[in-house]
Amino acid sequence: MLARPNRLTRGTDYKTVVRRGRRCAAAHTITYVSKTADPSSSTRFGFIVSKQVGGAVVRNTVRRRLKAVCAEALPALPAGTDVVIRALPAAAAASFGDLRAEVSRCLARRAA
Repeated sequence: MLARPNRLTRGTDYKTVVRRGRRCAAAHTITYVSKTADPSSSTRFGFIVSKQVGGAVVRNTVRRRLKAVCAEALPALPAGTDVVIRALPAAAAASFGDLRAEVSRCLARRAA
């Protein structure tokens, strides 16, 4: 579970990261990474899981898996980084290991 300071909560923050962030596409996810103006702020994550992924149970399962992956990656990311992960419809059938590998690869490439 991600703590409150580590979550994106406002729609404007999501838009900013998606529009200005660096993009990394994979088979099951698209990851956007953006540096904030305040480098001392905490790293924040946001998730976009639309109805195209599946029903409510499937969407929540995908979201929980992505949150767990991000909680593992949190210590490795520099402060002042905002990340938005958009789940693609193929994410519904992906295993936890596949999602972890994709997101870790994208975060390593874009947040460094």
